Parts: sequence; structure tokens; C-alpha cells
Amino acid sequence: MKKLFGLFLMLLSLSVFGQKKLNNQIVEAGCGMCIYNMESDKGCAIAVKIDGKPYYVEGVSKKSLGDAHADDGYCNVTKKAVVTGELKNNKFYAKSFKFVADEPKKK
Repeated sequence: MKKLFGLFLMLLSLSVFGQKKLNNQIVEAGCGMCIYNMESDKGCAIAVKIDGKPYYVEGVSKKSLGDAHADDGYCNVTKKAVVTGELKNNKFYAKSFKFVADEPKKK
């Protein structure tokens, strides 16, 4: 019973506080609008998919990601990225973000 109660508290804290830390985790990344059909007032912006759900990324400069609209840009293909940061308030706050050299998937 104590284990069940502990599991319930852990799930409740995750749902209430919505925080999750990632450390050098490989995730799928692409444009929130173009790839993941998210709404945005920012236009094309990078997003990562964590546990099957996309989140916009804060703390990464668009200029550091290359040409978003190139044939292999993040608006046209999904890529893998190694990230460290924290998921909170429905956004991913990156401390580090780096695309991994891998075959991109066309949208």
C-alpha cells in the first residue's frame, strides 16, 4: 500500500508541477509549426518531442540551427538532437541543444 501511495504522489507531483529534467538525452526535433502542427505567434521555432508530445524550446538561438527552410532544415525534416534542460510550464528550457548527425526523416 505504501508503494502505491508513493507512486500516486510521484505522478501527482509530475502532473501538478509539470517539471522533468533531461540530461544528454536524444530527442526528436523539428519546427513546431511546420513539423508538429503547433500554434505559435513566433513563426517557425524549434520544438522537441518528449514522451510523444512536442514542446517549444527556449534558450536556443534560431541562427545557431542553420537555415530552417533549407531542404535539410528543421522546417522540412525531423532531426535527432542531444539535449540537456528542463521541461516546465509546457516548454523545454534548454541548457544545451545539439543536432546529431543522422539521417533526417522527411515530414
